[in-house]
Amino acid sequence: MRAPSLLMLLSAAAFAVACGGKAAPEEPAPQPAEPAAEPAPAPAPVDDSAERERLEKERMAREAAEKNRTVSADLAAMINFDYDQAVVRQADQATLDRKAAIMAANPSLKIRIAGHADERGSDEYNLALGNRRAAAAKRYLENKGVDASRIDVVSYGEERPLNPGNDETAFAQNRRDEFEVTAGGNNLTAPQ
Repeated sequence: MRAPSLLMLLSAAAFAVACGGKAAPEEPAPQPAEPAAEPAPAPAPVDDSAERERLEKERMAREAAEKNRTVSADLAAMINFDYDQAVVRQADQATLDRKAAIMAANPSLKIRIAGHADERGSDEYNLALGNRRAAAAKRYLENKGVDASRIDVVSYGEERPLNPGNDETAFAQNRRDEFEVTAGGNNLTAPQ
């Protein structure tokens, strides 16, 4: 029996040398499995009517602001005149028609029309010409149903040039009426 013991002893020695003289690492004990988690409950149906309502209010506010900008731009649009004339040009009648419609839709709205002239002519003549130009636009609006008490006129003659140039392009730009809201300009209603 000695032979098998020697053989076993040699096998054990060879195994120890092969492992570097260290004992074989222990395997970690298996961890107990966690209990299966219950599935998450299905999300409750979302009542998005409040969100839809908020989005609709925002959309309406954006549209109202855009309409207000458009209406304000239409009110501020200038008209121009031919040289030494105070007659509303046919090309500017549509601009005044939009102003009349806006004023009809906004009964508390009041405006001021400022007449201007180019630098040719005397100061006195240009002041009178600017006044005739503002009065011509006022008469046009009155003929479209706007009450005269809602429109003031003023003349600046050649005192406030839009274009300081000294050529026909500048002169043509300076022969104008400007429009300014003096009352009732908040929350303007667009005409139908």
